[in-house]
Amino acid sequence: MRGLPKHERRWSDTLPGKPMIAGSSSAIELKRFSWSHGHGSRSMYSAVTSVHNAGGPGAGFDFALAAGAQRAQLYRTQSGAQKALQGLRFISTKTNGVDAWNEVQSCFDKLAKYGFLDRSDFAQCIGMKDSKGFALEVFDALSRRRKLKRDKISRDELHEFWSQIADESFDSRLQVFFDMVDKNEDGRITEEEVKEIIMLSASANKLSRVNEKAEEYASLIMEELDSERLGYIELWQLETLLLQKDTYLNYSQALSYTSQALSENLAGLRKRSPIQRMSTKLLHYLQENWKRIWVISLWILIMAGLFLWKFFQYKQKSAFQVMGYCLLTAKGGAETLKFNMALILLPVCRNIITWLRSTKLPLFLPFEDNINFHKTIAGGIVVGIILHAGNHLACDFPRLVNAPRSRYEKYLIDFGENKPTYLDLVRGVEGVTGILMVILMMIAFILATSWFRRSVIKLPKPFDRITGFNAFWYSHHLFVIVYILLIVHGTCIYLVHKWYLKTTWMYLAVPICLYAGERILRFFRSRFYAVQLLKVAIYPGNVLTLQMSKPPQFRYKSGQYMLVQCPAVSPFEWHPFSITSAPGDNFLSIHIRQLGDWTRELKRVFSEACEAPKDGKSGLLRADESTNKSLPKLLIDGPYGAPAQDYRKYDVLLLVGLGIGATPFISILKDLLNEVIKMNEQDSVSDFKVGITDSSSNRISPKRRKPLKTTNAYFYWVTREQGSFDWFHGIMNEVDEQDQRGVIEMHNYLTSVYEEGDVRSALITMVQTLNHAKNGVDVVSGTRVRTHFGRPNWKKVFSKTATKHANARIGVFYCGAPVLAKELSRLCSEFNQKGSTKFEFHKEHY
Repeated sequence: MRGLPKHERRWSDTLPGKPMIAGSSSAIELKRFSWSHGHGSRSMYSAVTSVHNAGGPGAGFDFALAAGAQRAQLYRTQSGAQKALQGLRFISTKTNGVDAWNEVQSCFDKLAKYGFLDRSDFAQCIGMKDSKGFALEVFDALSRRRKLKRDKISRDELHEFWSQIADESFDSRLQVFFDMVDKNEDGRITEEEVKEIIMLSASANKLSRVNEKAEEYASLIMEELDSERLGYIELWQLETLLLQKDTYLNYSQALSYTSQALSENLAGLRKRSPIQRMSTKLLHYLQENWKRIWVISLWILIMAGLFLWKFFQYKQKSAFQVMGYCLLTAKGGAETLKFNMALILLPVCRNIITWLRSTKLPLFLPFEDNINFHKTIAGGIVVGIILHAGNHLACDFPRLVNAPRSRYEKYLIDFGENKPTYLDLVRGVEGVTGILMVILMMIAFILATSWFRRSVIKLPKPFDRITGFNAFWYSHHLFVIVYILLIVHGTCIYLVHKWYLKTTWMYLAVPICLYAGERILRFFRSRFYAVQLLKVAIYPGNVLTLQMSKPPQFRYKSGQYMLVQCPAVSPFEWHPFSITSAPGDNFLSIHIRQLGDWTRELKRVFSEACEAPKDGKSGLLRADESTNKSLPKLLIDGPYGAPAQDYRKYDVLLLVGLGIGATPFISILKDLLNEVIKMNEQDSVSDFKVGITDSSSNRISPKRRKPLKTTNAYFYWVTREQGSFDWFHGIMNEVDEQDQRGVIEMHNYLTSVYEEGDVRSALITMVQTLNHAKNGVDVVSGTRVRTHFGRPNWKKVFSKTATKHANARIGVFYCGAPVLAKELSRLCSEFNQKGSTKFEFHKEHY
């Protein structure tokens, strides 16, 4: 083995449970193993050696098997007992044994017929409804052990079955699993039987690729465990593989601990008084949110000032004597409305915000919260409408109408010589424009809520058209009418007659001009950015990849996004998508997942122009320059700023993407990889480049590339579908091959596979470990990056990162569901209070 390359060595050469060839070398090897485990192992060595010496010519083979079995047992008793208890679980660890059996009995009572449970109902009864095929194999294995010839069992027999699969003894669970594979009950597992159980496990975990290559993986297991080429393996060999797998997962265990960093972080865990804890939490909360706090505080103070200004101003008017505080409150609310209707346009001026991100203002303003601030202002508008319209319609208008004629003529002559009726007030210009604005804004606000925008509410046809992104997008354009009505409404107020005191237009003039300029710039720039589609691919998981030519004037940073319009789908709609190509690439690429009506139609349009993949290329459908069919036209605009674009200011990056949420970080990984490659090239040539020599002074001007501040990047991608790994197959392999400095670490997590330790994923984990150790390829993703099963332990991830990078400034960037955002934000705050490592959390908002 000494002459073999590392990747070609047999994985089982390091297994302590591998049987040895008979002979003196075997005895020496066993003796070496025994000594390494201390005195307790020597008696075992003596016993096995006596078997070897007592036999004749055929005793060598028996010795090999006995030695292997003894070594497997030794490994378990010495270091694998705890791992064994966690392995091969048929029942979730989250269930209580007694409660679980009571639930099984309840299911039995519902499903049983004439006191017997049918084989087809066994999966549902024991809680394996999603893995029915696997549960049926468990049923058959347990039936074979008890010599049952029928396809149904009684309650007592069900209790026996349950007792064995729920047994805390690893030996019991291991025997059940072995019996599942060993269908002919000869105590041996053949390659064909291994293949069948791999296919069964793959189906239970929805791993189509593993299913397709089951024969290859079965051969791999037999090659590693059946070193004598007997054509079968036995129980002890299977046990050895199960207990040893964790030893060979070290290639995926990054972020080692250091005792010094750990002691620093533990200093923050000392007991403190409740007042100290509360003050510390408050201090850290202020440190993390001071930008938001001062902006919101300033906004509230401005609104309060405007409200009080108008409140006391109208208190001096004669109308107050009749209409009272209702008038003052309505006018105060109106002033905040004018301010907020102007302010709400600024957070959605994308070009201005992108430009401001490149200045020093991000040190004081939280630009990444622009959409949240936009929503907050909308909430302020709702409050203003309630105060203004509510007080007018329900309070001061009735007071005006019911006022005596004498008081009207004395205090309310601004409303006209003839006292108006309630209907006159409502159907006047002021009333009609006000009511129309309220109705239009109600429509826009309701359709902008997540229930409607994300189609959470399911309505029957044809009412389903008012849900989804299209309804939100088009309804928001009702604000064009709202602003026109607002200007008209502000020029026809009753109690103010001088034009320069009618201030509505003054509030709106600058923001409307800025926003209109934005839209005009976008219109012309998108026509100027002519792009040609180079490649289209539709991947599993309904993801459309578009690769297009890069306009010379289109300059962007990794982490930014651009707007995309497809006239064939809609000539008006623009949608934001993260750029997944790196700034150094000569093309632009985006990945679009089908999540709504527009993306669904976009996929349909491109599907018609795509062809089936050729030469084994990934993607369900594919189109490029050689495709005969013409591709739909595409318009782009941007780039626009996003939180992730500032990744370079951090020492360490922790990038977390859920599903399609990985897209903002792919460009960052590519950009980092390009930087690593350039640094490698510089190191290979020289540390310094020779500059231009000054003939008079012979000075040499060195030219050194600015060093990259980011030392490490950890990318965690969590997805539900195996096909998702096709989306970024290339970049994962590039990182593994070209990142010689170890700057980037990628961790893939597949949540559709049962968690590690579950019997349904046990064999998949074995295959994965063997194949990656031998061939360097993950069986799930098809890349060099190993896939973990289940979800990450985020607290452990943060703990390891903090201890490895003490005193570092770590940028935590997240794109995905809001639920995990709250957990990551909480962990950042929690670990910031414990030690010297500082985490800064950023979430993508569209």
